[in-house]
Amino acid sequence: QLQLVESGGGLVQPGGSLTLSCTASGFILDYYAIGWFRQAPGKEREGVSCAASSDGSTYYPDSVKGRFTISIDNAKNTVYLQMNNLKPEDTGIYYCADLSAVFGLVGCRRSVLAQARVLYSYWGQGTQVTVSS
Repeated sequence: QLQLVESGGGLVQPGGSLTLSCTASGFILDYYAIGWFRQAPGKEREGVSCAASSDGSTYYPDSVKGRFTISIDNAKNTVYLQMNNLKPEDTGIYYCADLSAVFGLVGCRRSVLAQARVLYSYWGQGTQVTVSS
């Protein structure tokens, strides 16, 4: 059974860094389309990162581009989201998603993340990130 477990969240000051982890069980991350999403209180869930093995693509929206980096450790079956220069508006619950469960081994596109917000139904508990002084 597919399962993704997020961890690594916490409280950090503006300008600080955090690394989130998403550990997969039930499938192997040799071929993947993985997305990171976040949801702030009172706001819709939004995609903040994607990595795809089919075409080697990654995607970041302008709001996090240059600050967030997604990476895959196949040996640990874990996906990471390195977040630098964090801002208060980065606060929210962060989730990872196996996009291939809905779209197959699709490449990373803004439209894929947008559709996943609605179509993906395997959301885990997420991990809370709070950026505050």
